Amino acid sequence: MTSTPVRLADHIWPSGLTETADGGLALHGHALIDLARTYGTPAYLVDVPDLLARARDFRDEFRTAFEAIGTTCDVFYAGKAFLCSALVRLLDAEDLNLDVCTSGELAVAAKAGFPGARTGMHGNNKSVAEIDAALDYGVGRLIVDSLEEIERVVAAARRKNVRVGVMLRVKTGVEAHTHEFIATAHEDQKFGFSLSGGQATEAAAEVLRHPDELQLLGFHSHIGSQIFDSDGFRAAAERLIAMQLQVAQDHGVLLPELDLGGGFGIAYVPEDEPLSPREMAAQLAAIVQAACETAQTPVPRVSIEPGRAIIGPAGITLYEVGTVKPVQATDDLTRTYISVDGGMSDNPRPALYEADYTATLANRHSDEPTTQARVVGKHCESGDIVVRNQQLPGDIRPGDLLAVAATGAYCRALSSQYNHITRPPVLAVTADGVRTWLRRETIDDLLALEGE
Repeated sequence: MTSTPVRLADHIWPSGLTETADGGLALHGHALIDLARTYGTPAYLVDVPDLLARARDFRDEFRTAFEAIGTTCDVFYAGKAFLCSALVRLLDAEDLNLDVCTSGELAVAAKAGFPGARTGMHGNNKSVAEIDAALDYGVGRLIVDSLEEIERVVAAARRKNVRVGVMLRVKTGVEAHTHEFIATAHEDQKFGFSLSGGQATEAAAEVLRHPDELQLLGFHSHIGSQIFDSDGFRAAAERLIAMQLQVAQDHGVLLPELDLGGGFGIAYVPEDEPLSPREMAAQLAAIVQAACETAQTPVPRVSIEPGRAIIGPAGITLYEVGTVKPVQATDDLTRTYISVDGGMSDNPRPALYEADYTATLANRHSDEPTTQARVVGKHCESGDIVVRNQQLPGDIRPGDLLAVAATGAYCRALSSQYNHITRPPVLAVTADGVRTWLRRETIDDLLALEGE
């Protein structure tokens, strides 16, 4: 199959996407229309070489940048973005660490044999059973979120006669420029201990009162998601390091680690311009070094959580067009509504966050003038929108194939069975072939939970 690289807004699409001689799209030589015929639609595709390249870039660039200031940096993949055992095995082979936040995510890590020592567990309301499972698995750190949780972890450590490494999640008060629902460091939200009002100080003292059960590794912060610059991390790092210095002065304990979180942004639309891993690593290393010099304290071991930035850009979702309907949106605008065979059950982010995406015709080339289009799903909701505004060829018709970019993160992970629509498969694509990471759900799967 003859193919050439896709040139249009190619920073949005995975690197393995190419254009075929007949104007369709292919991923590592596999025509998307052939994948749709074989596996059906909707379907999530993952460009595995692209995914691995991004993982290695974060691993290598952050290690190099932080080694230059006398420390190291651990990269934690966010399991909540997307998780399956095949992916976890790839992350293990690339020497990345893993964040989980529920017993279900921990079970996937265990199925894949991921090392407990390189696993961290988040969660603002971990159950006793989840804490027990984490300790049994030997997770390297628990990110503690409340005083009640400290009590639970102490009790579990005593029952199991182990010492647990913990980090305290704190609200630094830094406001990331993002949607309210994914900004996570301002005061009026559920995560973490406040730096103001003495909450974080009290939590640190409580952990240090239990040296046989708990080891306080350091403080953890997460200022939000879809972040395109390092400005917010500067203030967060300065406040976290000042807090760690206070602990050293009050308790004589020099905390060895610091987690700056992450939430690094990716390109969903052509206007998005995220920093590269090298740029972000260099800037964060400089920020940490300067903050430590100001505080006159040693540089701790640092960890970061790139979030969607590893898996998100490697993903594509395929849909088949079902209906095409012109709608008089305003006196001056006729908008074409293009309905596809998925929607908010396989990607709820547009409904949740008003998230933007980019779509393109994937089965053929069209020279027709474009029209203002809205790609919508098949659910019984007016808010069931996949791509809110997109210029698409005016001759799109039922049976055409649309590809939506940057759907690797928070699409399958947030998916549902709303309207009893079965969830799509996740297909891992390389030049050597296509592997099913997660199969398509069936009607039998839906009915299997029914009682008598």
